[in-house]
Amino acid sequence: MNVSRFQIIVASAAILAAAVLAQVLMPRQLMARTSAAPSLDQIIPKQFGTWKLVPDISPITPPDPEGYVQPDPNGAKVYAQEVSRAYTDGQGNIVMFLVAYGPVQNYRLKAHRPEICYTAAGFRIDDKFGGSIKVKNGVPPIKVTRVVAERESRYEPISYWMRVGNDITTGVVDRQIVRLKYGLRGIIPDGALIRVSTVGLPRDAAFQLQDKFVHDILAAIPENELKFFTGSSS
Repeated sequence: MNVSRFQIIVASAAILAAAVLAQVLMPRQLMARTSAAPSLDQIIPKQFGTWKLVPDISPITPPDPEGYVQPDPNGAKVYAQEVSRAYTDGQGNIVMFLVAYGPVQNYRLKAHRPEICYTAAGFRIDDKFGGSIKVKNGVPPIKVTRVVAERESRYEPISYWMRVGNDITTGVVDRQIVRLKYGLRGIIPDGALIRVSTVGLPRDAAFQLQDKFVHDILAAIPENELKFFTGSSS
């Protein structure tokens, strides 16, 4: 096949234009700098309503090959927070709660998704579907993803959602769309993954208990910090 000089010039120009456009559209502003994350350990209560902290029980987390300290594009160090706790409702039920924060969408945050971290821990993930949890009157429910993790005799229903910037996402595709939306505005969004799970209850009862826990703990978080968990819906 003969390729004319003109075609080579056009192709080269197209490649150069694409490279320039990629540089122009590259996100450069770190969202976390303009909306600093709160101290999760301080704003997430250890006791609220009928719920009390259960010591020595921690949710499953993945190994962390990159560590907590992540470099930003300008060489500064940005600290990613993680809170993992267990609570009891005083009636023998225990809910495990994990919040992972990333100032930049990176492996650390993505690795906490149950499909990744539970699989890495030897669990089988199935029964995946969508749901919603009511936060309070006048505020749209939070859209969540429900899955069930199983390993030998352990049966663990899980509800989770991810905040990317000011948006709530529940899947890989819509998360990429949201990231692209911010990228076109030159913004690198921060994000938080919020996950709750229970062991020892049937599926429907577990999700019902998780919904109550999420409602109660968000009601106990200061109003001015609620947006960190719920995005702009708060």
